[in-house]
Amino acid sequence: MPRRSAASPGNIVKARRNSFTIRNAEFPKVSVIIPAMNERKTIAAVIRQAYRVHPETEVIVVANGSTDGTAEIAQRIGAKVIRFAHPLGHDVGRSIGAKEAKGEILLFTDADIVIPTRDFIPLTKAVEGGVDVALNKYLGPTAKQHVHSVVLAKHSLNILVSNPDLKGASLTTIPHAINRKAREVIGPDNLAVPPKAQAIAIFQGLKVRGVHYVDVGRRNPRRGRTKGNDPLEKLIVGDHLEALDWYVSKTGMRGSRQDLNRIRESVR
Repeated sequence: MPRRSAASPGNIVKARRNSFTIRNAEFPKVSVIIPAMNERKTIAAVIRQAYRVHPETEVIVVANGSTDGTAEIAQRIGAKVIRFAHPLGHDVGRSIGAKEAKGEILLFTDADIVIPTRDFIPLTKAVEGGVDVALNKYLGPTAKQHVHSVVLAKHSLNILVSNPDLKGASLTTIPHAINRKAREVIGPDNLAVPPKAQAIAIFQGLKVRGVHYVDVGRRNPRRGRTKGNDPLEKLIVGDHLEALDWYVSKTGMRGSRQDLNRIRESVR
């Protein structure tokens, strides 16, 4: 049977201007994982763009704590929907979706930001070409006198795990893609803490690369922020501290760095 184009009538059927359906591939090459909570305004558009990334794609929506019909919209479109009555917490949906994914490539995005298919393809192509973890090259705003603590945490982690060339590229930032090898090496449960997953990947010698720039900072709806405060800031910084704690537990208190000629015993 010939391969079906991702945009062919058999896969995407336009019933009216803003309505369409998809058919998840039985043996997908790419699994797109989309955690969602109350995203009825954007979920259809997000699925549409995600589904076109490859001719053999499955879309998995992890609908957690949604009460606005997000899950029903995703299911009606044809996505595989995993439902939870209560919110799972930040990034836990990625872990659950990764466990269910059948594809050789796992692509992660969010339900509240509509990212064009053209920005997904470089990530999946990089994984096809041998990269284990393909990251968005978005670094966050750094040309400031006072840099946001999350931006600093991302840059600091990459320096401390001896991969400074990544700068602020991070698994915390969508979109990104990994292969099945990375899923198994990192462990699906650890994907719920993206900085820890990144530290594990680098420590285990996986190829972690910044691949393609997507300005998600500009597109982020910034919900729940008032007077410049980000409700996720402490959580994400804490995730980076957890990542550093894990890394130090594996490499020693200096993260495998030499003490050179310092004789610490002399000050005791």
